[in-house]
Amino acid sequence: MAEQITDETIDYVSILAKLKLDDAGRERAKADMQQMLDYVDRLNDLDTSNVEPMSHIFPLKNVFREDVVTNGDGRADMLANAPEKEDDQYVVPITIE
Repeated sequence: MAEQITDETIDYVSILAKLKLDDAGRERAKADMQQMLDYVDRLNDLDTSNVEPMSHIFPLKNVFREDVVTNGDGRADMLANAPEKEDDQYVVPITIE
């Protein structure tokens, strides 16, 4: 059986989760946490001696592609729409006085 959940544990978790629990809520949270720990503790009963360790449940391969620019530099096209430009940059009104 998993370690028993104490009132101190519930107080600590409620502080971390920024929860305000009344007495009934504290008891419900305590029972729920204990039930979760008991369920996870059941995993210790499983025979995993023939199970190969893995880091992910899906088979992974390198999913990265080569970093190749395909759309090019669209600066000229963007500046073509600018109402005012200077030195390959947009000219905008000053916003700070």
